[in-house]
Amino acid sequence: MSVFSKLKQFKDLREQGKQLQSTLSKESTTAESAFGKVKVTMDGTLSIKNVEIDKELLSPDKKEKLQDAIRDAQNDALKKMQRIAATKMQESGYELPGLK
Repeated sequence: MSVFSKLKQFKDLREQGKQLQSTLSKESTTAESAFGKVKVTMDGTLSIKNVEIDKELLSPDKKEKLQDAIRDAQNDALKKMQRIAATKMQESGYELPGLK
């Protein structure tokens, strides 16, 4: 493979990456924990955009339960967004060289 074809392949891969990033930035998912008392919304760039906490969990004696619930909701939102990203990559035909 010539240097020029490798450069073209790199340019194409970079363009696919930009398109995928643009597509994912429009995605969003919400995950719940503690029976719906904690909700975390995450966007396609893996940034947390919103956290909702039921007032019942805001008492000092429920601090540990709240911490666990936030962690669980965040982890679930991350897993959901990873599945969305994988699906979008397949739909767009995004391929990493050497992974066929």
